Amino acid sequence: WSSSLSRRWQGNERPELSRTRFNTFHTMIKTLAAIAALLFALPAEGYDENGERFCLAQNIYFESANQSFAGRLAVANVVMNRVKDEQFPDTVCEVVYQAKLIRSFPIRNMCQFSWYCDGLDDLPTDSKTWMQSLYLADRVLFGEYKDITEGSLWYHSDAVTPYWSKHLNLVTTIDNHLFYN
Repeated sequence: WSSSLSRRWQGNERPELSRTRFNTFHTMIKTLAAIAALLFALPAEGYDENGERFCLAQNIYFESANQSFAGRLAVANVVMNRVKDEQFPDTVCEVVYQAKLIRSFPIRNMCQFSWYCDGLDDLPTDSKTWMQSLYLADRVLFGEYKDITEGSLWYHSDAVTPYWSKHLNLVTTIDNHLFYN
């Protein structure tokens, strides 16, 4: 099969060059297939039509892309802790997108997570960080990491002091986020 493909590609080129192109193309296809398998060939349990993986990955990406692994994991832990707590919605996506709405649109700066209603585009731009966020979301959804926030339900950046923080117990600080319960 490869020799007929090489003959078809060779034109005025030497056969060795055509084989090199074929091998490069073949390697590229195998690499893309491996990436697709990693991203899309996931176990069925733990996933549903709501896109819990996507919602959690978005929150990890936009809330903690500049954080260490522990900082990203802690942000994911807060989402999962909220899902389990009766004060908050019951699904990852509902927790992540919880906001005050006007005509089905979030009111600016009135969301549980600031990125969702900051008025900026919510599409990831750094593909490496996005892939890491998807991977971590998978691991968290499958329960592969313990909660490093000790059940925290709230956090904020050390750049701000929200009014609600003085009414809660500070549990830990990870990178530039303070975690509370």
